[in-house]
Amino acid sequence: MTAYQPITVRQPALYDIVDDPVAVSGVGTGFEGTFAARVRDAQGHQLGQVTIHAGGSGIWGNFQVGIALSGVPGTPQGMLEVYEVSAAGAGEVNKVTVLVTFGRALLNPYHGFLEHTVAQGETLSAIAGRYYGNVNLWPRVFEANRHILLDANRIFIGQVLRIPQ
Repeated sequence: MTAYQPITVRQPALYDIVDDPVAVSGVGTGFEGTFAARVRDAQGHQLGQVTIHAGGSGIWGNFQVGIALSGVPGTPQGMLEVYEVSAAGAGEVNKVTVLVTFGRALLNPYHGFLEHTVAQGETLSAIAGRYYGNVNLWPRVFEANRHILLDANRIFIGQVLRIPQ
């Protein structure tokens, strides 16, 4: 029994805000050292796909690729899928799925994010007003932080929020 999974994604991490191209790295093995990676939006539309060559038939190899997106994603949330195509024709195997947030769907062009620590009495609207000059842009802050915010009306003192730039 091996200690490694056939495919491990190291970047992006779960819920990372990704850019275009989506930077993907990890370690893997597969039949003849070939597997694939694709990016989908929250509705399942494929936005980009690449073939990865690393390792092979029991030999693990590092990989690093960029997946160019076909345009600005239609949803802020999406997923990266890295998988091997079964040599026996049984479809996709050893699939790893990483949930991500698309920076360009929040703010285009996207350059990264700031961190903001919630203070007493703050709301997402107030935070949006501070950083964007428009309180109505609070959904941008909410979507960037869906991994920790379940309700836009419930933020807590001390929470550290990502503010897309």
